[in-house]
Amino acid sequence: MLDQVKVVLVGTSHSGNIGSAARAMKVMGLSQLVLVQPECEVDAQAIALASGASDVALNARIVSSLEEAVSDCALIVGSSARSRTLEWPMLEPRECGEKMIQESKQGAGALVFGRERTGLTNEELQKCHYHVCIPANPEYSSLNLAMAVQTLSYEVRMAYLNDQQSQYAPIAEVEYPRHKELELFYQHLEKVMLASEFISPDQPNQVMNKMRRLFSRARPEAQELNILRGVLTAIEKSHLSKK
Repeated sequence: MLDQVKVVLVGTSHSGNIGSAARAMKVMGLSQLVLVQPECEVDAQAIALASGASDVALNARIVSSLEEAVSDCALIVGSSARSRTLEWPMLEPRECGEKMIQESKQGAGALVFGRERTGLTNEELQKCHYHVCIPANPEYSSLNLAMAVQTLSYEVRMAYLNDQQSQYAPIAEVEYPRHKELELFYQHLEKVMLASEFISPDQPNQVMNKMRRLFSRARPEAQELNILRGVLTAIEKSHLSKK
């Protein structure tokens, strides 16, 4: 299950942070590190700060977009401060670890961390099913990147150990759509809403952002998403074809 959990670092600018994050991961049994458009290389400083976890840092997969990093993931959780401007389903760190382990039995999951100074953009955060906020001291809430990775990796490991020791019957398995399948649904939904003139072609994102938030909160299962795609297709055939 731990092998199914990716740690995704977006736009990292200091190589030492890559090494420190790799160390934090390996201590907790995580090994899948993905770097999205890093502004530095995995250099000698990264290896030095990895301190025995150089294999995680050196084997990190480098990709050009967050989309590519999480395309095969059924659960995506973005690390973020609580925002009043972008309301999104939130998890506490413990809930995040439990959900990540529960759903890793079915497919890959991703913990996404943003840039050292500016974090994740709103567009990147909207690609996540949930946001997680580490409840640090409000008077001094400055967590560096490696600390954030360590905290959430710890919660994932604790959830994994609890799952291994559990005496309860396993929860019924649920299949969730992968990120790329959700994106195809959103594209289909926007196409139908534009064609039916439900939304304006001048400002489609105003409604689409709310729809993304709605479906992120609802977490439709794979079969449910297929039904929704079928509904959209039926609307196209029966209503829009008459125009």
